[in-house]
Amino acid sequence: MDLARLRRRCEARLRGLELPVPFDVRAFAEGLARRRGRPIVLRPLPRAGGCSGLWVATPAADVVFFEAETSPLHQEHILLHELCHLVLEHRPGAAPPAGPAGLFPDLRPEAVRRMLQRAGYSTDEDREAELLASMILERATRTPPSSVTGASPDPAVVAPVERLEAALDAAPADQTRTAASG
Repeated sequence: MDLARLRRRCEARLRGLELPVPFDVRAFAEGLARRRGRPIVLRPLPRAGGCSGLWVATPAADVVFFEAETSPLHQEHILLHELCHLVLEHRPGAAPPAGPAGLFPDLRPEAVRRMLQRAGYSTDEDREAELLASMILERATRTPPSSVTGASPDPAVVAPVERLEAALDAAPADQTRTAASG
């Protein structure tokens, strides 16, 4: 798919999205779960081994795994990329050749209905998910936080400062919340 067509598809999808203000990827996941009527579970993936994000669709929920050993900002982007596959209604590809048993020893293989694993951006769907994730973050940084009072702040200044503060925050965030379902 050519880049112009890809961008048009992403722009059209972005127009229909409600983004939380200020943007929070976990709140975005909760809203997406409500709209889809299906739970989305966010889980850190220890020792990712080259896999920074993974979407597993089980009969009961969509589970999005993300690299645990990276910065909060990178985790946000990984999560958003995986969630964009859901927004874009992509179909997962086949499970890795070794199957899900190595990654999910407590999950019966037949319980995993669909699985996506991406280590690069070689497919049109991955490029589309990555582009939409970047467009969402760009739009989110242009939206001033609702908690800012007084004179209208310059979003080009406020959003990057908030992202830096969040990235430098030493307090561990709750990274295992489950997004609400309809």
